Amino acid sequence: MSQSNGLPRLLVPGPGADLETVLAAWHEATVRLERTHEALREEVRRLTEELAAKNRELARKERLALVGQMASHIAHEVRNSLMPVTLYLSLLRRRLAHDPEGLEMLDKLQAGLRALQSAVTELLHFSSDRDPQRRPFLLHRLMEEILADLAPQLQAQKIRYELDVPRDQLLVADQEMIRRAVVNLVLNSLDAMPDGGVLTITSVAGPDGLELEVADTGPGLSDGARRRALEPFYTTKPGGTGLGLAIVSRIAETHGGEVLLTNCPEGGAAVTLRIPYVRQVLVEEAAA
Repeated sequence: MSQSNGLPRLLVPGPGADLETVLAAWHEATVRLERTHEALREEVRRLTEELAAKNRELARKERLALVGQMASHIAHEVRNSLMPVTLYLSLLRRRLAHDPEGLEMLDKLQAGLRALQSAVTELLHFSSDRDPQRRPFLLHRLMEEILADLAPQLQAQKIRYELDVPRDQLLVADQEMIRRAVVNLVLNSLDAMPDGGVLTITSVAGPDGLELEVADTGPGLSDGARRRALEPFYTTKPGGTGLGLAIVSRIAETHGGEVLLTNCPEGGAAVTLRIPYVRQVLVEEAAA
């Protein structure tokens, strides 16, 4: 028995071979054929599972695209309707300038309106389907800008932050998309630490891309939340839209990257945004 091109070939015994030799050769051929069949069956099983996984992912992306189109239409309609409401509330405030009770009610109405506008903005960000405008920028500088913008909320919640991002580290990506993603991650961390804690932002240049991690000292993620947190409209927060992490995931995907969710060994949750490297020439142009 020999093998050519991966297929077994039977060696036929000569005329003088006895029955025992013939049976041995036949047995060897049978064993080899069984092994080949088993290997082929295993390969077919693997390819079938891989195809099924790809089909599920394709179906998921098609559903997300449809949801994105619906969300975009609804968000635009709602935003257009909110514009005159905002104007009328502003005019009403002038008329109620000397009515404390009326102004208190108006403040509550405007707070609800701001929450609705925030939800509409998140819907528009989620449904955005533009390609990223990749440009090199200093990641540390962007993180400092974000933390400066959120400083009042950090101070109000007594949250201390640690920024471990090299000052000269360049990221080639859409800066405004990365800003939006990091702001969403930081706000999620702040929601997890209403009574104070530590916010840690770390970046690491890995072998396949840059990894930016936002970690907190909150209660961490349950198994169910970790499995579903990236799904659109999934939320564990009262009044939440469930789009924060979905937007982060969408931004990562448009850059060819991914989002990883873990719980820290010492407590709290960590979300890692992984962005693949692009052409080195862009980095060299930024450094020139």
